[in-house]
Amino acid sequence: MKVCIVGASGKLGRYMLKHCLDRGYSVVGVCRPQSTEKLAHFGDGIELVPGRTSDRDVIRRAVAGCDGVLTVLVPWGVNGYSSGTAQAVLDYSEERARLVFSCGWHITRDGRDEYSSVFLAILKVGGWIARMLRFVDINDQVEACRRVFRSNKRWTVVRGSDIEEGESEGLPIWREHVGDPALKSNRTRRTDFGLFMVHALTNDALIRKAPAIVSCKSPSALADA
Repeated sequence: MKVCIVGASGKLGRYMLKHCLDRGYSVVGVCRPQSTEKLAHFGDGIELVPGRTSDRDVIRRAVAGCDGVLTVLVPWGVNGYSSGTAQAVLDYSEERARLVFSCGWHITRDGRDEYSSVFLAILKVGGWIARMLRFVDINDQVEACRRVFRSNKRWTVVRGSDIEEGESEGLPIWREHVGDPALKSNRTRRTDFGLFMVHALTNDALIRKAPAIVSCKSPSALADA
């Protein structure tokens, strides 16, 4: 399998890269030119396409011939970075390619997710401050996912809980909607977030789904089991 990782130099991207290589996949990585050194230790094991992930020409070249595309939807700045990235992947990926996108729990596909008042308040205030500082635009990530949800491509949007570093705890569990008791612990190891993203490439049950994930070793997951 040939896989393109859009955002390969980030923390999540590097974990996904390792998981792909462990499976023997051929990998094309897209990252900003100034970040290529972060991937130097992979040597000739990967093909690099330097450039902004919202650059349509960069994405067109990177996804050509790929069976799967793993995309980190980062809402940097206030110029449509996340939605531009998603649209380019949707437009230029192969017709039958598996497309897997990452985002947070705040994304909802059908409005049936249940959030605490504290979560919603933090999202509203934090999002407003970040946008005023022109640092990130959460609304652009929402728009990016709307575009994915409208697509007829073979997509999956993986919605991650709070992320922590540490050794792998195994493949996270998932549920259709935030608010499910199994997700209550709200924590996932970053390496396992990457593991689930790579797993989704070959799990057809996740096609056109937006799974919300949590660590399989978290108290809520164990209690549900």
